[in-house]
Amino acid sequence: MTTATRLKGFGAAIVAVAGAYGALGFRDPVLSENDRGNIYSIRSKINDVNAVVPSREVQESVLMAASSVNPLDVLVVGGGATGCGVALDAASRGLHVGLVEREDFSSGTSSRSTKLIHGEALYNLFCNFSRSETLHYNGVRYLEKAVFNFDYGQLRLVFHALKERKQVIENAPHLCQALPCMTPCFDWYEVVYYWMGLKLYDLVAARHLLHLSRYYSAQESIELFPTLARKGNDKSLKGTVVYYDGQMNDSRLNVGLACTAALAGAAVLNHAEVIDFLKDDVTERIVGVHIRNKLTGKEFDTYAKVVVNAAGPFCDSVRKLADKGAQSMICPSSGVHIVLPDYYSPEGMGLIVPKTKDGRVVFMLPWLGRTIAGTTDSSTTITMLPEPRESEIQFILDAICDYLNVKVRRTDVLSAWSGIRPLAMDPSAKNTESISRDHVVCEDYPGLITITGGKWTTYRSMAEDAVNAAIKSGKLSPTNGCLTNHLRIVGGDGWDPASFTVLAQQYVRMKKANNGEVVPGVMDSAAAKHLSHAYGTLAERVAAIAQNENLGKRLAHGYPFLEAEVAYCARHEYCESAVDFVSRRSRLAFLDTDAAGRALPRIIQILATEHKWNESRQKEELHKAEVFLETFKSSKNAHFLDGKHTGLGL
Repeated sequence: MTTATRLKGFGAAIVAVAGAYGALGFRDPVLSENDRGNIYSIRSKINDVNAVVPSREVQESVLMAASSVNPLDVLVVGGGATGCGVALDAASRGLHVGLVEREDFSSGTSSRSTKLIHGEALYNLFCNFSRSETLHYNGVRYLEKAVFNFDYGQLRLVFHALKERKQVIENAPHLCQALPCMTPCFDWYEVVYYWMGLKLYDLVAARHLLHLSRYYSAQESIELFPTLARKGNDKSLKGTVVYYDGQMNDSRLNVGLACTAALAGAAVLNHAEVIDFLKDDVTERIVGVHIRNKLTGKEFDTYAKVVVNAAGPFCDSVRKLADKGAQSMICPSSGVHIVLPDYYSPEGMGLIVPKTKDGRVVFMLPWLGRTIAGTTDSSTTITMLPEPRESEIQFILDAICDYLNVKVRRTDVLSAWSGIRPLAMDPSAKNTESISRDHVVCEDYPGLITITGGKWTTYRSMAEDAVNAAIKSGKLSPTNGCLTNHLRIVGGDGWDPASFTVLAQQYVRMKKANNGEVVPGVMDSAAAKHLSHAYGTLAERVAAIAQNENLGKRLAHGYPFLEAEVAYCARHEYCESAVDFVSRRSRLAFLDTDAAGRALPRIIQILATEHKWNESRQKEELHKAEVFLETFKSSKNAHFLDGKHTGLGL
């Protein structure tokens, strides 16, 4: 498709889109009187200032008590965004719910995202412009079909993503915010194409738009993004187009969903692995699972009317526990991300590089005081701890180098990781047309509902579809309909961006010096803002621990994470290991792998006090955490010779 054809298509597309929104039925559902009453009850449970999540022991006892005579309504397998979303949705409908996760909440894909909550339209706009026909299997077709071919099915996908993006930000305002993203243009036709595409995007988003997109001149762009190059491929910068997307702290949001589900009545248990399914002797329908508690080694059965498989990239493994001959439906795709110092990008502006050497899109975004850069999807294999290839890291560095005036160095990489995304695929299809960025819900074995595909942005609606399917399969009787588009996660209700000032004014950080002396420290703005954004309205609980229990010291130099957070997460967020804290309750492993390594001894010391670990367990925790951090390819974990990378580990 030529540029002229694309530009001509935009004019007609705008006319079509203008009338499509209402025709596609994207209106907010109206709550019934019964639902209104129930939502107030659920909100009171979640937002009770004295509420605490049930202990791990209580949650396990609930699962063990579920019998063939008195089963759970729904048991969820998988504690990622979708699984925890399913547990919250089902519990808020008045169903008896359990959830088990083999590792930790958000231990897989859900903690390794690009940190963007994005609408499908822009991703595909950039891909559509830059990729060749042979490189666009995982997304380019959507914009082509939705806009240029007027495919209402694909247009629905775009509307859906934009609606859910706004909903995620509203449900967790402390963990999510709008972020402007800039695309540099070195030709005037790029300016025109992207500007028109963004205006179409504004129209499509309608009332779900975060902020209007706009064009900035070259000089304005440099002022907004000082490290942006003025020349690229011997061409002068003509200007930039900027649109707004959503950004999140993904694993903190995922843990928040798990805790919210627990407060709503779900029995959630991390570090609990499903070993096998229990089946009815006559009908062969799945009626429960056999579970191993990975922390204690204890094994037990729990029964449920319906099991929901939300295991992400591992959902095929779960399906094959039920039916060894089940055909695979996952096409695993990986995204590699690196973290660089903050000076690579300004605090409030992201950068999208739409035309890399092999046609992929590269993002460079400010995130938690550092800069995160990453690629779009590429094919991969499924592993428990995916590691980024050195060639992928160098690819990202090379891609952003062409657009920056700062020297891009491998030695600046503070952390690098890879995540696996479970794209859904029809196992009987013969070509990649079946690979979808949308989600799939199916029941290919009686009693087992599988939900897979999709993306972080649409986790809530994915969960809604999965619970609807479970209700139908198990003939369940919920007390109300889906309420999750009206529920903020724990810590979100009543939060506002100025909440940190209360912490800064009313709390101090009591710090224990090396000689044992306790000295007061200021609850500075950096620490207060961090606590407010990470824990929302619950931040005062963490600040109180820092003040009253002498745990106000920072865990790592240059980062706002406090010792008090380790104790709080152990008590109130099911943090059961050093890796749980360093990678998912805090984001230190993702921000700075070496700093995380230096903080480990103190983190383990605090967790040992909270969980009563002996010396042997503490040594085991240190070893496991060090092995885990080795998979994050910071410059320390790479191989260099005379300042130049040797190419090992490719």
